[in-house]
Amino acid sequence: MKLKDKVAVITGGASGIGKAMAIRFLAEGARQVVIADINADGLQAVADEIGALAIPTDVSKEDEVINLIKTSEAEFGQIDLLCSNAGIGVGGGVDVANDEWQRIWDINLMAHVYAARAALPAMIERGEGYLLNTSSAAGLLTQIGSAPYAVTKHAAVGLAEWLSVTHGHQGIKVSVLCPQAVRTAMTAGSDGGVAGVDGMMEPEELCDTVIEALAEERFLVLPHKEVLTYMQRKTSDYDRWLKGMRRLQVVYGQN
Repeated sequence: MKLKDKVAVITGGASGIGKAMAIRFLAEGARQVVIADINADGLQAVADEIGALAIPTDVSKEDEVINLIKTSEAEFGQIDLLCSNAGIGVGGGVDVANDEWQRIWDINLMAHVYAARAALPAMIERGEGYLLNTSSAAGLLTQIGSAPYAVTKHAAVGLAEWLSVTHGHQGIKVSVLCPQAVRTAMTAGSDGGVAGVDGMMEPEELCDTVIEALAEERFLVLPHKEVLTYMQRKTSDYDRWLKGMRRLQVVYGQN
């Protein structure tokens, strides 16, 4: 997909990756960008700055995601590219409280479900549409120190795979964005931990890979090229990979 004259909707658009994608999509010639975020004030400030439409949205609530999709469709006719990008991190293991497990599950996975559920009917009816879901390298590998993050990001990758398999013949394109450490509010004041072993990437740099992947309609969007090598090692010898991850756990883990 080329962005010229397209309508894109981006959740988590008040900062970080979402804001950077909004700016880049407009620079690539997008006809309109709609940004959504739970931070209404920050969202409107970004929208005013870059010339986007702001729709405050709590992506953990399906009715608000439906409103985002329906309002965007009513305003601009259709959504060409839906970037379900909002996400949070929760540290800890299986002992993390149930309400925290539910919160991260609702944002890191169910928000993708809600977005696809709301947007797919119109996309399928016209025979085209693009879903870009943000997961993480943790969704392909794992996350030292955070079971909730690792599990929900794995689930996000699994959903994206299913959407691609199930709806590809209906003209639906799907990509999943899986970066390592990116300089955002989530990594503020840190070096990114184990995810930062290959360096902390700026959101603007990440967007280069996003644009390339969209143009080529690649499923995996890997801003950190090393992640593909790590995946190949994992699948070629799972037990050896697990041993290596245990060594990282000793260095970076908090459990």
